[in-house]
Amino acid sequence: MASLPTCSAAELTPLLGLAANATAAADYICTRFTATSDKFTNTTYAIDNTYLLFSAYLVFAMQLGFAMLCAGSVRAKNTMNIMLTNVLDAAAGGLSYYIFGFAFAFGGPSNGFIGKHYFGLKSIPSAVYDYSFFLYQWAFAIAAAGITSGSIAERTQFVAYLIYSSFLTGFVYPIVSHWVWSSDGWASATRTSGSLLFGSGAIDFAGSGVVHMVGGIAGLWGALIEGPRIGRFDRSGRSVALRGHSASLVVLGTFLLWFGWYGFNPGSFLTISKSYNTSNNYYGQWSGVGRTAVTTTLAGCTAALTTLFGKRLLVGHWNVTDVCNGLLGGFAAITSGCAVVEPWAAIVCGFVAAWVLIGCNVLAEKFKYDDPLEAAQLHGGCGSWGLLFTGLFAKKQYVHEVYATGRPYGLFMGGGGKLLAAQIIQILVIIGWVSATMAPLFYALKKLNLLRVSAEDEMQGMDMTRHGGFAYAYHDEDGSAHTPIGFMMRKVEPASASPSPIHNSTGIVV
Repeated sequence: MASLPTCSAAELTPLLGLAANATAAADYICTRFTATSDKFTNTTYAIDNTYLLFSAYLVFAMQLGFAMLCAGSVRAKNTMNIMLTNVLDAAAGGLSYYIFGFAFAFGGPSNGFIGKHYFGLKSIPSAVYDYSFFLYQWAFAIAAAGITSGSIAERTQFVAYLIYSSFLTGFVYPIVSHWVWSSDGWASATRTSGSLLFGSGAIDFAGSGVVHMVGGIAGLWGALIEGPRIGRFDRSGRSVALRGHSASLVVLGTFLLWFGWYGFNPGSFLTISKSYNTSNNYYGQWSGVGRTAVTTTLAGCTAALTTLFGKRLLVGHWNVTDVCNGLLGGFAAITSGCAVVEPWAAIVCGFVAAWVLIGCNVLAEKFKYDDPLEAAQLHGGCGSWGLLFTGLFAKKQYVHEVYATGRPYGLFMGGGGKLLAAQIIQILVIIGWVSATMAPLFYALKKLNLLRVSAEDEMQGMDMTRHGGFAYAYHDEDGSAHTPIGFMMRKVEPASASPSPIHNSTGIVV
């Protein structure tokens, strides 16, 4: 962090001439100057930590978005189950990331593979990290776990959620974040020890690969090993839509995620008060933060509109759920390069991301892959495209401002292919690492009969069989309670030749 120049009484005294008490005056002036300098430094730390804390709050609020999106995307009989898993992603992930995860991710100095300090936040705060940084990174870790829970919804045992969520947030995800975001990571663009991958390092600014691909690939293996939900494909292999019960919750969740993404992407600068030391005093990291918010917005908006018209041409409907997923696919894709691309490039990113999602869904249906939230297709597919996009469109000026001068930049921007090569390596190692760790875990859970619920429980719905009741209460107009059935109903009177008058809530006949 830049600081004000230091004041030396020995250097200042000759400038005061032979005036009486010149030394005392110099000491006094330097003391006041140092106090003022310390105030500026402390204020800068406070501003940056407050910025990071509020960004962490926004990213954590995305958990509510995930919960609403998941709840609306499943059938009513599994609403309580999926809501509980979202709560436990945060709770179990909080403890596992505190004990192990943060240390594995950022416990430097260490090797290029895994961190080895700060277990249980020992020695935090330090000159490198404060508590705000831990909170921010924990919010990212549980986001990855939340992605996975959507892929295996409506058929997974509760204990399996606890096991995979703790393992993902405490070990699998932190290793990848160490590789790409730690100053010691072998693929990190901010590496300070050793050579950079292809002289560049992989640029994944806010986590298209680290967060979205990790969660998406983990969900892919979970859903593949579990198999599709009962009734998802008929006996001839044709797809049968098992639609979610509430488009309203899907839209609410999407808007909450959109709001939280302004902490996810712009917040990944970690600080906001840094100057780029240009001739324009109005231009600094605060400008980069604003530009990142703009690129995020444009990518999501473009993906939403592309999905709207693309699906209209393909299936003949204006489907709000598809549009919401397309919007989120655009966000997942731009997350990698949001800080280093021009706004116009973000439009390209969103347009392609929408078609990547549509194509992945076509392949999923062809191979009888069942993902209730399209999480693997959205986060895994669009996240992969986002990494490639960064290697193609990263702008020289922004790469040098955010990372360091002299770094390779996007192929289509005249920067050669080194950055693109680093991005491809990141995609391959994430697929390999997550597959090597999460696939055996899900397979072991299956062999131990801890993964999938029984066919009877799945048909009845896990809310009733595993959680003691449905999410939606049902009462007759006369106030007598009946068995919940998963949605609100009003009692229907039998038809008669002379219909009874209808009364409104005030007792007036209408």
